[in-house]
Amino acid sequence: MDNVQDRFRTSSSTLILLSARLLSGLFLGLCMALIGQEIIGYASLSFVFVLVAFTSVVMRISRNWSWAYLFIFNLICVLIGLLLRMYILFAPTA
Repeated sequence: MDNVQDRFRTSSSTLILLSARLLSGLFLGLCMALIGQEIIGYASLSFVFVLVAFTSVVMRISRNWSWAYLFIFNLICVLIGLLLRMYILFAPTA
């Protein structure tokens, strides 16, 4: 019985980490797809392609990461996003 509980705990932890990695990849992919759509103006098929491509790249890179690495990655992404937002707000309008 202890073995079953231990496997269930390990499996649920792995599944939650996988879903967190997928959510991080989807969020980053959505941001990049929206940026590309605003800059280049491509259609919905390219939007979905960029979204899936960035999600798969993040999933591939973060394959062996633990919670700590994923948290640091998300923190860095948020800080870069805030830096870009600050640049957009303070940039002179040309």
